[in-house]
Amino acid sequence: MKPITDIDDPRYVKALAHPLRIRILAMLADRSASPVQLSAQLDATLGTVAYHVRTLHSLGLVELVDTRQRRGATEHYYRAREHPRFPDDAWAGLAPVAKQRMLSAMLQQIGQYVTASAAAGGFDRAEAHMTRRSLQLDDRGFEELASATRRWLDEAEEIGAAAAERLSHSGKNNDGGGPPVDTGLVVMLFEGRPADSAPPGAEGDRRLSRRTAAVRD
Repeated sequence: MKPITDIDDPRYVKALAHPLRIRILAMLADRSASPVQLSAQLDATLGTVAYHVRTLHSLGLVELVDTRQRRGATEHYYRAREHPRFPDDAWAGLAPVAKQRMLSAMLQQIGQYVTASAAAGGFDRAEAHMTRRSLQLDDRGFEELASATRRWLDEAEEIGAAAAERLSHSGKNNDGGGPPVDTGLVVMLFEGRPADSAPPGAEGDRRLSRRTAAVRD
């Protein structure tokens, strides 16, 4: 089956029909796992998790990477395929319900990931960084910041590709890059609201839908 490469693919919209699928996708993007392992981490029944994994597999979003014999049964291990790209027009055209479901699941996953990493000393390196900053921008400023964010993310991908190339030659012609470092990167760009503001009404929802909200991992 042809992999899904864009979020406006109907199969991807179908994949977002259940928040548990989004969480499973996020977990399988980090590592391969079996439905048994996923159900233990998600606090969900094996039958429910296995059903959603099979659905994601049928949609071409995850692939079977290994099978192992365990306690007289065959355990299947899956891993997510490459993340679909999020072009601005496709994100803006995504149905509000699907968009909110996706954001909620991703933010929950990000929160768990950052909290666990911090508890394990993930911010102990001198170069580690965390910033929360609010800016007051006009439409032009927001668009310029969005463009700057995309450029920086493109550079981050180039850095990752170069590091992967060095690591692939580790032990042969190591140029001093050092051992692999599992690295987390979360970048968000969104239209913020004051913490003490009332929940947005219909007008606020329409205004927000016109802006680009980028969540990358």
